[in-house]
Amino acid sequence: MFTFLLVVHAIIAALLVTVILMQKSEGGGLTTGGSPSGLMSARGAADFLTRATAILAGLFIAMSIALAVIAANRGANSIDTSLARPTTPPPAASGPVNPAADPIGNLTGADNGAVPLAR
Repeated sequence: MFTFLLVVHAIIAALLVTVILMQKSEGGGLTTGGSPSGLMSARGAADFLTRATAILAGLFIAMSIALAVIAANRGANSIDTSLARPTTPPPAASGPVNPAADPIGNLTGADNGAVPLAR
């Protein structure tokens, strides 16, 4: 259901952008004219586009709030632990420490007779 509402929300957003771009602004809009009578006259088109913009904006805000509420209540009881670090340290290596791999000294904590390098 969340995916369906998200798709509807995207369609509303695209329609809202289209209706806003179709409106005539100071420099002119995307539309160049229409029939001189009825709904597509200059005044009729302006009234229709203004109403359509208001309705689509209201739907966009309502859908945004609804999606936010659904997303907040969705899966709130579980925590994703797939990237959690292990709580226990890995086992220490047993055996002599290679000074070339441990140039500062005996960092592993195992004292197997290895002499730390001079600092």
